[in-house]
Amino acid sequence: MPKAIIEVADAKVSFGAVKALDGVTLAIAPGECVGLVGHNGAGKSTIVSVINGGLAPHQGSIASDGEVLARYGINAARSRGVRCVFQELSLCPNLTVVENTRILHRHLGGLGWRRRAKQVIEQSLDAIFPGHDINTDRTVGDLSIAERQMVEIAMAFSDAGIAPRLIILDEPTSSLDASLAEQMLAHVRRFVASGGSVILISHILHEILTTASRIVVMKDGRIVAERPAAAWTEHGLVEAMGSVVKGEAHRRAMRDLADAPVAIEHVGRGTPFRARRGEIVGLAGLAGHGQTEMLMRLHAASSADWLPRRDPAVTFVAGDRRLNGIFELWSILKNLSVAALGDLAQHGVVKGDAEAERAGEWKRRIEIRTPDMASHILSLSGGNQQKVLFARALSTRAPVVLMDDPMRGVDVGTKQEVYEIIRQEAARGRTFVWYSTEMEEVCLCDRVYVFREGAIAAELQGDAVTEENILAASFAGLAA
Repeated sequence: MPKAIIEVADAKVSFGAVKALDGVTLAIAPGECVGLVGHNGAGKSTIVSVINGGLAPHQGSIASDGEVLARYGINAARSRGVRCVFQELSLCPNLTVVENTRILHRHLGGLGWRRRAKQVIEQSLDAIFPGHDINTDRTVGDLSIAERQMVEIAMAFSDAGIAPRLIILDEPTSSLDASLAEQMLAHVRRFVASGGSVILISHILHEILTTASRIVVMKDGRIVAERPAAAWTEHGLVEAMGSVVKGEAHRRAMRDLADAPVAIEHVGRGTPFRARRGEIVGLAGLAGHGQTEMLMRLHAASSADWLPRRDPAVTFVAGDRRLNGIFELWSILKNLSVAALGDLAQHGVVKGDAEAERAGEWKRRIEIRTPDMASHILSLSGGNQQKVLFARALSTRAPVVLMDDPMRGVDVGTKQEVYEIIRQEAARGRTFVWYSTEMEEVCLCDRVYVFREGAIAAELQGDAVTEENILAASFAGLAA
């Protein structure tokens, strides 16, 4: 039996009173894809940080190819072919794709390094995402979030002298549409078939079940279940994580909202956009075809230019939390309450008790996993940071909530709870405009606008909101 590329034994990591890892043992052998699942805060990101050398366990050992390593860090991991694609994208936004490739592959320096780096990254992009159309001379900050995720994935699989042996993918398809996600997963299968290894973390359980050869379930810093992927079902996975599967019960009962007043609208190229009071309207289609731009136009049209309105008309849940969501130097409490300070202040001074009470209510309602709301926002896992952004928006009085793929990296159990909150708020008359790259979420909407080439190409409603109809409208005419 081949020796494990990386083996972590009895790893323990604590952050204050929180046990992030509580005696985890995990070995990754050549030629396998290990699916790693669990709720936000289960310990997935921590074990990944240990494996990629970014975090030394407080107790336990790390071995590679049968050799116990006394010192193991990021450089040692990279020299052994360990690569990681984080949920929070880590490219330098002010540099080009080629320049970012040069940073990753340090030995590409010297005369002609741009040409060599360009060849390395383009070869990897072409292999994973054929027909990607990404100009590698562009600045990363000018790329869409989907394109940045594609570049980061391609870099992890790229070979510039040190071949990748173990690729850790943390929510790699969270910003990709269905076709791009399938291209990436197909490459993962090819890589594993050729002898490479992958750790795949995803809250889209279908991706795990169809791609992984072994699935590991984590909960509260421990591994609670582990067996071959063929022995799992989606229902079994969710139960192992501690959630209750509701499946099709999440689909909303159809309501006649034709006579409800229009809450927000926009007239532009293609079909006019309109959302009524109490309606959940989905924006669908291939990523990068104008959905986020529509949300931004709707927000700009209903917001004040400078001073905030006394009665806010819209609120926004960002999908790219690190770019335009969280305030990284602030506490969890301040990040949550910042959008509702007008309601929490008296004579221009924020009332601390009211702020804490509002934050505590939403902490309980959406189950933000933290012992102390005064803790730094970056102390939370990525999914819990996203919960804070969601709570920030819903804690305002704005009647319209614009959501830009807000469930990226949120675990399946929390998604179910958030779906229920959305339904409750919609029943009270709140309007949601929801862009999502996950088909399940789009199919929860009352009505769906499908975007193609920057414009609304189709409008679906009721029973017509199906994956088949959405895909047909998304791809129609693209072959030409």
